[in-house]
Amino acid sequence: MKKISQLFLVIGIAAFIVLLIGIIMQQPVLYRPAAVGTAVCMAIGLGAIPSLKGYQYTSWIIAAVVAGMMYPASFTNWGSIDLRNKWLMLVIIQLVMFGMGIQMKLEDFTAVSRTGKGVAIGLLCHFSVMPLMGFLLTRIFHFEPEIAAGIILIGSTSSGLASNVMVYLARANLVLSVVVTAMATMAAPFFTPLLMKLLAGTLVEVKVLHMMMEIIKIVIVPIGAALLHDFLKGASPRGVRLVTLMFIFAALWLTALPLGSWNYLATHIGSTPLLQSLEIFGFLLGAIVAGVLYHLLAKTFTGLDRIMPYFSMFGIIYFTTVTTAAGHDNLLKTGWLLFLCSVIHNAAGFFFGYWLGRLFRLDKNSARTVAFEVGLQNAGMASGIAAGMGKLGTLGLPAAVFSPWMNIAGSILANYWRKRPVADKKPEENDTVLGINKQVDGVKELT
Repeated sequence: MKKISQLFLVIGIAAFIVLLIGIIMQQPVLYRPAAVGTAVCMAIGLGAIPSLKGYQYTSWIIAAVVAGMMYPASFTNWGSIDLRNKWLMLVIIQLVMFGMGIQMKLEDFTAVSRTGKGVAIGLLCHFSVMPLMGFLLTRIFHFEPEIAAGIILIGSTSSGLASNVMVYLARANLVLSVVVTAMATMAAPFFTPLLMKLLAGTLVEVKVLHMMMEIIKIVIVPIGAALLHDFLKGASPRGVRLVTLMFIFAALWLTALPLGSWNYLATHIGSTPLLQSLEIFGFLLGAIVAGVLYHLLAKTFTGLDRIMPYFSMFGIIYFTTVTTAAGHDNLLKTGWLLFLCSVIHNAAGFFFGYWLGRLFRLDKNSARTVAFEVGLQNAGMASGIAAGMGKLGTLGLPAAVFSPWMNIAGSILANYWRKRPVADKKPEENDTVLGINKQVDGVKELT
């Protein structure tokens, strides 16, 4: 495997030389394929360099951005298939979230009692510092309204599982990190729409209830399916019977919808909040079906849980490429400015997360954890919301730019703190940290 990585590294260097020649000669026929070839080969070739191997996932995201910029038309439509289609993007983002949810456990939520103060501070900082910082950046840099709203959007989402990996690498408070991520994810359907309405309501039309339901589809449904799989691993016979009954009901309900039930409901109820509620109810039932079927599949293929992060990685690369292609023209005008915003936004999250944690008298390891939880956003959620609103090329554009830098900056900070350990870990960390380490090992493939 190492020899293959070394081969691609050499090919990548050769492609980079061709790229430079193409740029100097101003020949798109040379520099476009060379740019993509360089990015892809280097993403594979980094595996041959131990010190850079941890940046492979980030390099794949960069390759996705490069491909979307070089060949935008190829990543918006494939024949009659619109790659930006709302339902296609929903399925992809649900796959991403399900893959991430597989790394979460029900016991993560039980650790709240042991990390209550840190969780409260982490959530408070996350849903205040980053949205306000995003709002401030839109006032300093004058972007188009929908792009400005996208900056506020990514600041208003929950933290992602990448923060757990960074905390793990930094040897900080891993239990606190996992709990804050889990709680922030569950709180996102309520906080994200409200913050968007408050801070970005003058930039784009924000329908709070509609956005709340979109986030439930994007986040709660796939993660709920993953947590149901986790529940079934150790469920009692009574629990299994209850889930079986729920599965039968859900399967019957979902089967009836395409056979005329949904048309009947839509005709007699009309486009009302009740119909939207029934739609969400159907998605929640779908989570039950998906969770049970996946559990049965995982029992047959015992290594399935370990490869799910790769599906998540594919999904993130997919919508990064499509988002970049859809926003190609806007990126040419504002790309560097958006990158500057991503650096400032991310640095502010790390800075305020750490020092506010210290201000509230958290120990240094916990303050480091809060820094990662505040500074690293769920770009996938932001892209999914933008796709649901039909504004992938504008509202979703900041997520495509912010995501690579967040991974790079997070890795740099994690390695910096790893070399400067703090011997003040709290006793409660030891209770569950071994189990959480196993979870994070699976997610490490995403960084």
